[in-house]
Amino acid sequence: MENVIEADTVIDKQTQFDISYLKMARIWALNSYCVRRKVGAIIVKDKMIISDGYNGTPSGFENVCEYENSVKGKVGQTKPYVLHAEANAITKVAKSNNSSEGATLYVTDAPCLECAKLIIQAGIKRVVYEKDYRKDEGIKLLERANIQIRQLDI
Repeated sequence: MENVIEADTVIDKQTQFDISYLKMARIWALNSYCVRRKVGAIIVKDKMIISDGYNGTPSGFENVCEYENSVKGKVGQTKPYVLHAEANAITKVAKSNNSSEGATLYVTDAPCLECAKLIIQAGIKRVVYEKDYRKDEGIKLLERANIQIRQLDI
């Protein structure tokens, strides 16, 4: 992993692309109805966006990610069926005619363990993210799977 980018730093073309796609993931996160944390993801292959996602409830469910009263769960706690941005982007590409084999995933927050498993199985070979997640098991699993990881502080 590498932390990059100071104001006057000359950067290579790949880093320029990484920054641009990570900014797009940030913008995509704004679509999330989640209150506690908004996460966005973009899957890119051959310099083309082939999928995108943000954290939220499954299709057809109410667009409320956290419990609003204490009857079913702790107020403000994320509902257990909320999908992470990475999972949404991966399942979306699975329903399309595209393949994520060899692609890069740009995501605003480091993947959790469950999303790391999906990333591996989807054939994604590179992950670029901005913010650390509270647990690092997902990053460790991706490293074990020889997936290239890059953290950018933009």
